[in-house]
Amino acid sequence: MTRDELERELLAQPVRSLQYMLRRLSLQYPFLPEIVADGVFGERTLEAVMLFQRELHPPVTGMVDEETWNDIRERWILLERKLAEPRPVRLFPGQEARVYPGNEQEFLIIPQAMLRILARYFDGITADQADGLHGPASVANTRWLQRAAGLEESGIMDRQTWELLGRLYEMFVVKERKQQDSSRYQGRG
Repeated sequence: MTRDELERELLAQPVRSLQYMLRRLSLQYPFLPEIVADGVFGERTLEAVMLFQRELHPPVTGMVDEETWNDIRERWILLERKLAEPRPVRLFPGQEARVYPGNEQEFLIIPQAMLRILARYFDGITADQADGLHGPASVANTRWLQRAAGLEESGIMDRQTWELLGRLYEMFVVKERKQQDSSRYQGRG
């Protein structure tokens, strides 16, 4: 969604949008109550607006003028950027791409580096340089991965092997990182 589309959506249902933004902001600002985005400017919404104004945007009026709206919106946009998942990046070329033993490809540096990290979690991964050369250690690691998945042990880094590597990396490395991040964030609440 573009910024213009977002802006139109927010303005189409201003009370519901205000409630949604304030509810999301309560993740960062514990003094804000978690209100329901029902589209009715009731007591809970008034309370949330007044608390927002008291703590972040004086004076406390309970009214959402343009300045208050813009401050809530800007803080919400910053929070959404902070909480957003990182953009996925396509690291392996198309479906037909294959790196044969002895070949060199720059994009092979990424799976080699991923395998180096996965070696902390698995026995059988050979120490290798992340240099893009599909030499003996890189081929052995590719075969290890294929063997672990029950695939043909060709030593060729192809799309199927790459996707398996990606899943392992997400399960063991990214998962661990998410758990650390979430426990760190919860500790601040």
